[in-house]
Amino acid sequence: MLKVVPFTFNPFQENTYVLHNGSEAILIDPGCWNDAEERKLDSWLDDNGITPVRLVLTHAHIDHVLGCAWVHERFGLVPEMHKNDLSLLKMAPRQGELYGVRCEPSPLPEHFIEEGDLIDLGGELLKVLFVPGHAPGHIALFSEAHRFVIAGDVLFQDSIGRTDLPGGDMDTLLRSIREQLFPLGDDVTVYSGHGPSTTVGRERQKNPFLR
Repeated sequence: MLKVVPFTFNPFQENTYVLHNGSEAILIDPGCWNDAEERKLDSWLDDNGITPVRLVLTHAHIDHVLGCAWVHERFGLVPEMHKNDLSLLKMAPRQGELYGVRCEPSPLPEHFIEEGDLIDLGGELLKVLFVPGHAPGHIALFSEAHRFVIAGDVLFQDSIGRTDLPGGDMDTLLRSIREQLFPLGDDVTVYSGHGPSTTVGRERQKNPFLR
């Protein structure tokens, strides 16, 4: 059975997710940016006997990729992501300079994730949804069997992703939420890139940006 374990890292308070089946894991959006945060994640994995086998990015804004270089060095993994966010990944070290945050260059993907792809972790499947608007290549990962979606910075509790960054567009973001996330079902848990988890139904009813 898949389990979702969140870690909140870096000055942006970004949620890094370990999606695991008890022995192997997918690391999603590694935001660990200093030695203490790297040790915290590494120790948890070691203590629980879990080996990361894939590194997946919902999108490539700096707060979600700060740990990519460390993950590559520690586990030999390179990021898997949508091609439309490649330029953001390459620009992350420069973004770090602007924010005063150290960001080591990430290794580049060896292949890209496309809408409709299925990501397999020990027979458990995640469907890739294409949800641009916050970032041009933003994806979400949906587990139909376990009724959750890892949505990155598309949808939050009582809020939505910002669209004032390069490649952002409000109309596109709202369309992604209504056409890709809402149809998943009101019972689906939404694991967001910042803040607490929520559900599709709660945000459909109460989110002030979506009413």
